[in-house]
Amino acid sequence: MSTAMNFSTKSFKPRAPDKGSFPLDHFGECKAFKEKFMQCLRDNSFDNSKCRIQSKEYLECRMDHQLMAREPLQKLGFKDLMDPPPSQEESTPR
Repeated sequence: MSTAMNFSTKSFKPRAPDKGSFPLDHFGECKAFKEKFMQCLRDNSFDNSKCRIQSKEYLECRMDHQLMAREPLQKLGFKDLMDPPPSQEESTPR
């Protein structure tokens, strides 16, 4: 019975949430981005393909405020919305 009350043997080690688990935005740091995304969905009959820019901005906000793990946007499916590196912009024929 004495071992059941011994809390010092294990220490709590915080870890990042599992992929797909997101902490709540308790302070509303990304609320404006979320509302903009939700309005876009409503305006487009919930066709999320028409709201990809708003979705990208919302995820960037969450990453900036440590509400989700930082991931490359290309890995999150936004490769086509990324700006090309400056070296590629200059070499593009006009």
